[in-house]
Amino acid sequence: MNISYNWLKDLVKIDLSPQELATKLTSVGLAVEGIHEAGDDFVFDIDITSNRGDCLSHLGVSREIAAITNAQLRIADYDSQKPANDRNLVSIQDADLCNRFTARVIHNVKITHSPEWLVKRLEAVGERSINNVADITNYVMHELGQPMHSFDLNKLSENRIVVRRARTGETIKTLDEVERKLDETMLAICDAKKPVAVAGVMGGFDSAISDETTHVLLEVAYFDRANIRQTSRNFKLSTEASHHFERGVDIENLIRASNRATELICELAGGTAGEFVDVYPTKFTPNEIESEDIQFAVKRLTGLEVESNEILRIFAALGITFAIRTPKTTTFTTPSWRHDLAIEEDLVEEVARIVGYDKIGEELPSAFGAGEYQPTESRKKSLRRTLVNLGFNEAISYSFIDTRHDERFDLIPSFVVENLDEKYVSLEDSIIEGATRMRPSLLSGLLDAVRTNLNHQRRDLKLFEIGKVFSASEKENDLPNERELFALVLTGNETLQNKAMPLREFDFYDAKGALEAAASAMNLPALDFHPKDVSHLRRGQSAEISLGGKAVGTIGRLNDEISAAYKFRQPVFVTEVDLETLLEAKEKTILYQPLPVYPSIVRDVSLLVKRDVSFADVQRTIAEQKFELCRKIEFVDVYEGAGVADDQRSITIRLEYRSDERTLLEEEVETIHGQILKVLETNLNAKQRF
Repeated sequence: MNISYNWLKDLVKIDLSPQELATKLTSVGLAVEGIHEAGDDFVFDIDITSNRGDCLSHLGVSREIAAITNAQLRIADYDSQKPANDRNLVSIQDADLCNRFTARVIHNVKITHSPEWLVKRLEAVGERSINNVADITNYVMHELGQPMHSFDLNKLSENRIVVRRARTGETIKTLDEVERKLDETMLAICDAKKPVAVAGVMGGFDSAISDETTHVLLEVAYFDRANIRQTSRNFKLSTEASHHFERGVDIENLIRASNRATELICELAGGTAGEFVDVYPTKFTPNEIESEDIQFAVKRLTGLEVESNEILRIFAALGITFAIRTPKTTTFTTPSWRHDLAIEEDLVEEVARIVGYDKIGEELPSAFGAGEYQPTESRKKSLRRTLVNLGFNEAISYSFIDTRHDERFDLIPSFVVENLDEKYVSLEDSIIEGATRMRPSLLSGLLDAVRTNLNHQRRDLKLFEIGKVFSASEKENDLPNERELFALVLTGNETLQNKAMPLREFDFYDAKGALEAAASAMNLPALDFHPKDVSHLRRGQSAEISLGGKAVGTIGRLNDEISAAYKFRQPVFVTEVDLETLLEAKEKTILYQPLPVYPSIVRDVSLLVKRDVSFADVQRTIAEQKFELCRKIEFVDVYEGAGVADDQRSITIRLEYRSDERTLLEEEVETIHGQILKVLETNLNAKQRF
């Protein structure tokens, strides 16, 4: 927001230099990001937060200066106009969207260029001059914070205004000469037949002021903030007017703004003030805030010792008054221009920022109870600790990505609604150029991190990430779906600490083992892995992950197409799982038992099986028989090649036999071992390979 130093001096006495004033304004929350000269003037570039719509004007900033310096405002009283009750000029059909509407007719105006002083004032704050009437409406908006619009009265059918919701199918050509389609959610300013302006956003081209205009209807109104915001977003059209209305204007400032603009039009355009109508169906009710002891509240919340008289001075300068004072409480009334004041803490903040945040000392708040983790925090902490111990580094990626990642990765089951026209969440105003999509997968960010590391010659990587992903909701105008996921990526070689020579290259089982270790750290039941074709993974080296029969994610080697797109020249293994579903699973009961006393007997056996038989099938088949003495089943190796048929492979497993009561005899083990081999042959057609 551009604010003129000379303009401010017209509204309030200022004894500070521009640089000193900038420091003071920044200290009370109006951050001055820069000062530049404009002729004999200085212009402040002030970052106004969205809750301080009252400061989007020179009057609003002047009020802040008055509170800081204890000066008096120099604003004229323009509220003496007595409105006529002329319902033929203005009628409001939808009072829920238009709480107040004033209209002034000004006769016999002459449209011409604005005087030099007005042009310079507008140019100083970044506005271009159009004509004297349009410039005056912009001038008053910057001075008093109230957007307004001027119509050519002769172009209004029946010379009257109707404020109503637009009808489906109605259109209007706005001042930017764009034909816009209206709908019933939008508020339109109409004449007797058609829309002539989009309320609070932009006026219509056909009713605009031109060189032939002689009679002006000046609109100054108050519109519903949420409706203006929705209309502006639907049109993808942000204007000075919509910017003000969205943040809230002063409903009690309308007559002052109208009279100020009328005075200038009569002075600079030679007009004569005529009829004035104020239609006010929804009366403003000021907000009241109760406080038992505002001085004590300031001390309790900020530590500042501020005298009661100084607190009341600050409130008076900011327009806050006390309406009721009893022995127990004081009720303060907030001004009509402050939409952000609602509770006692808001009043305390007003005192603190005017007195000075820098005067608040550093002190730890009193603790009334111990903090605690959320139910899942301890398990996620264990997950992180385990992966770090395995040599992983945690990555943190941006939540917004480029649209080129669309359809690149298979997403978590049941997360995205496939039948929607737009299943992803898009940003209208992206923070990073091109990154207009909220991520539906963590893999895009992790793979970007891998590429960055490889470009810096770091080829041995183990990364993981925990974060939210987003998808569109199937309910219209509902918030997007969010889900917390866990993903990891490995590439390169396994190396030991302080040793440069790699041991071996990472493979599928390293990713699988890391995921199983993470699941074990969260005390989850065993995960199941089933071969499955996944679009972003290489065929034959990909699997679906499930927990308790429910699919929760995928794991495997990145396919060649995506690897080529990222320019990866080495295998990359990734996994992505639904962390929320994992954490919803019941934790395993932790059982403690003594260490084995008696020795175990281990047998390795190689089995010839069909290529579609996995180690998991073998393990499950043995476990289902519940052999008491068979305590462990482990995978050793797989062999495919010479001596083995093309449709077969050899899987080597290790079986461990042990009793808790005695040392096993060789004959006992042989008997059980033979039974296991027979079961495998019967159920899986697995034959022992010698």
